[in-house]
Amino acid sequence: MRNLILTLLALLALNVVAQEAEPTEEPAAEATAPALRFGYLSYEAAFTSMPQYAAVELYMDSLKAAYDQEMQRVEQEFNQKYEAFLEGQKDFPRTILLKRQTELEQLMKQNVEFRSESRRALAKAREEALVPVREQLAQMLATVAAEKKLALIINTDANACPFIDPQMGVDVQDDVRQLIEQ
Repeated sequence: MRNLILTLLALLALNVVAQEAEPTEEPAAEATAPALRFGYLSYEAAFTSMPQYAAVELYMDSLKAAYDQEMQRVEQEFNQKYEAFLEGQKDFPRTILLKRQTELEQLMKQNVEFRSESRRALAKAREEALVPVREQLAQMLATVAAEKKLALIINTDANACPFIDPQMGVDVQDDVRQLIEQ
């Protein structure tokens, strides 16, 4: 057993000596490998500065105003029916009272559903309207990355990158802004 351990230690020592004697090719490989360069910017700042984004916001404001106007109309209708119900409540026979109460409950339920559906519709319309804007910004980022020979562009929003070495990273915010303004 002792001979086996000595043999393994000797083989290990020979292996270490052999590795030290062999010239490694890593420095040559590192010297020929291109340096990884990356860009960084605030995506949100670039995105919200696009004229197309402003157009989407105007469209969304008008769409929201239309939904709000309809919601006000529906609320007024409900309020009128509720007031009429309260005024006539003491004079209605029981069956009419129950019928009108059921109608008001259904109307209230429909109003709540309409409000919820309008929020979903507005959110969906916004996302659909912003798709081409996001695609255009992605093309601009690809253009800047290609021009500056960058491997990637990092989004610095939400303090995602608290430190970026300026020798390794390139701030591309102004380059993207110039493309947006063209």
